[in-house]
Amino acid sequence: MLLLSTFHWEGGAGVAAARLHQALLNVGVDSHLMVSQISRPGPQTAAWADSPWKSKKAWGNFVLERLSFLPYEKDKSVRFAFSPATVGTDIADHPLVKEASIIHLHWINFGFLSLKSLEKLFALGKPIVWTLHDMWTFTGGCHYNRGCERYLTHCRYCPYLKKPGEYDIAFAQFEKKVALYQNAPLTLISPSQWLDNLVQKAALTNSTPSGTIPNCIDTNFFKPGNRIEARNALGLPVDKKLLLFAGANTQDPRKGFTYFKQAMRSAGLADAEVMILGKGKAENFADMPVKAHFLGKISDMKQMVQAYNAADALIVPSLEDNLPNTIMEAMACGTPAIGFGTGGIPEMIGHLESGFIAESKSAPSLSEGIQWVLKHNTDGTVSEKARKKVLQHYSEEVVARQYSQLYDSLLHGQ
Repeated sequence: MLLLSTFHWEGGAGVAAARLHQALLNVGVDSHLMVSQISRPGPQTAAWADSPWKSKKAWGNFVLERLSFLPYEKDKSVRFAFSPATVGTDIADHPLVKEASIIHLHWINFGFLSLKSLEKLFALGKPIVWTLHDMWTFTGGCHYNRGCERYLTHCRYCPYLKKPGEYDIAFAQFEKKVALYQNAPLTLISPSQWLDNLVQKAALTNSTPSGTIPNCIDTNFFKPGNRIEARNALGLPVDKKLLLFAGANTQDPRKGFTYFKQAMRSAGLADAEVMILGKGKAENFADMPVKAHFLGKISDMKQMVQAYNAADALIVPSLEDNLPNTIMEAMACGTPAIGFGTGGIPEMIGHLESGFIAESKSAPSLSEGIQWVLKHNTDGTVSEKARKKVLQHYSEEVVARQYSQLYDSLLHGQ
């Protein structure tokens, strides 16, 4: 079993792939993980870039792949939202690929695997499982469609492009994927039912076998802890309600931070303050209507657990998302989540049980959710239900068993 991922313990997709690899090993599956470059050593984990020369080549592939999109991009706000997949690494002859009985793709963009790389992998004839972490697999290049529905028929006139046209690069990539997927031994797995529903509607994938298996989490590591101790460790006040916003890039419009800011302005919570995790600068949050504690990007997982345990609630106003790791992590720590009803978020948060699903793009609804959680969790019942949901649906053993059964069915035709 070989899992392939561009990133290793980085970004939502990279973390999800690494966690699944760990979970598969724990239930006895002979799993191997190959990434472009290793973030930290791990069992049966290999980097394609395992030498200084290959590391330079991996960086060069990333740069070339980005440069190939540069002449077409509408503006720099969409620079990383579209992947042309013109540059990548040929790994078909790699020993791990040759030895694998099943190849399991995760997020493979940004110069790791190109469409040509995928073509050579598919030509090996081995069963291919592809876990989708966004929409790229069935679009002409965008990772999220932002309301465009041309992927349902045929991508063209792409809104991400400077000069959208009938035969633009989205059209060209779509055509290449049509040829690539024809007769490919593919099974598409989505972490959320929302994404699988799109897979079944999309013109590129509506005839491809698909299903839903969520991402997993180590519930022995992400677990409830002492709130006061966690706050003291992070230098946070112990006498305030603390609301957490966590995003890899806090300034990404897709993460909806502006709605959180508006919600805090109207919530009227005199004793509430906010915690902010992710890339950014403290000055970006100077205009928050309440005091903001900017903790920056936290890479240490023990500190992340402290952050979740320090918070009274996690706020996820994402405008587009699949199955956010932050929600899973927070709920595993017994921290309720409040999020917009977008993507797979409503599948994770039990509305008025383990958290609150707010109306999308509505700051007043988000504000209502914050107030509801703070009011109804004084005795910890919402927290208990949040943790229980994760134990039942997202624990390592539950998810690894589902994948193990899928692998067996593909190998033995059951």
